Amino acid sequence: MNNIVISALDDFRIELPSWGFADTGTRFGKFLQDSAASTIEEKFADASQVHLFTGACPTLALHVLWDVPDQQSLESVEALSQRYGIRPGSINPNVFQDQVYKHGSLANESAEIRRQALSHLLSCVETAKQLGCRDLAPWFADGSNYPGTANIRKRKQWMMEGLREMHNSLGADQRLLIEYKPFEPAFYHTDIADWGMAILIAKHAGVKAKVLVDTGHHYVSQNIEQIVAWLLSEGMLGGFHFNDRRYADDDLTLGSIDPYQIFRVFLEIRHFEWEANARADIAYMIDQSHNLKNKIEAMIQTVVTAQELYVKAALVNHEQLEHARSHHQLIDAENVLRDSFNTDVRPLIAEWRKARDLPADPLMAFRDSGYLSRVSAERRTRKKASGSYA
Repeated sequence: MNNIVISALDDFRIELPSWGFADTGTRFGKFLQDSAASTIEEKFADASQVHLFTGACPTLALHVLWDVPDQQSLESVEALSQRYGIRPGSINPNVFQDQVYKHGSLANESAEIRRQALSHLLSCVETAKQLGCRDLAPWFADGSNYPGTANIRKRKQWMMEGLREMHNSLGADQRLLIEYKPFEPAFYHTDIADWGMAILIAKHAGVKAKVLVDTGHHYVSQNIEQIVAWLLSEGMLGGFHFNDRRYADDDLTLGSIDPYQIFRVFLEIRHFEWEANARADIAYMIDQSHNLKNKIEAMIQTVVTAQELYVKAALVNHEQLEHARSHHQLIDAENVLRDSFNTDVRPLIAEWRKARDLPADPLMAFRDSGYLSRVSAERRTRKKASGSYA
């Protein structure tokens, strides 16, 4: 078996999002699925299936308020983790759902609302400590919708002050991952709109703060791999959220639109690691809305796609690439990428799976297991009995 493939896949871990197993939709409404998880236990159970068949997803990202609203649920999470063999992953605070946050959270003009948001963020840090979770990953909807309605400079300062206080409450091994987004739900200005703003705020917050890159949080045609390369160069890339988009933040499944883009992102990471002779400390996570695809199947499909693209990037011959670059052999340099991207790596990955007692085809093995039909029937019956499902 190819040693490069073995090393790449053995070290490649992808976190699953708890919310990715629940019913989702668009701003026009939710699209309900019989098998969608509606409790934290069902989310852990579904995540354990993805890990069982892929061997690559040992952690589940949790959304505070949705998954861990109180101390009792915190104890439940610890018990479920033991039962299903899935560890709690990143903790994702919620400072966008409540009505008080319609004009922002840490960047809100109201000092009282800013304190409320900060209190929630500090509480999430404590939750992460109790669960043994390293990464805190808040996403901010803060911004404005009309010109002249917000003091952009003051909001920047309030955001920096709040995140610095959150950073100072972190444990010794914890990290603060700062995510950015150019628009939605704020359409005139977003307080953390791009990677430059995110890195500036992260550096102001402190040494444990890094930048989180979400594939969909960019304008069309933006060079995401260049952003990744710059963040790696500055030692500021902390995490990456997998998804794909046709227009903007569509949250489509990874590789469904442009698999070559995520390959190029992986290439930058692998080339950085080759030059540094060390692994980059990056938390990879899926962050998609499986509105129409079955939740568990879409997760498995995404993990398989990510593994294939990661292995393709791992097979790039860095010595040849550097030689072609240094001699301005443009076609040869590009062909080094093309040759790796066009390699059918599925037999190599199947061999790796077989050696680790995993099914060669995770999706088909999951379908054959009967889990989906069983939980679909059980959950449909329960939802109808509770009146939560038509």
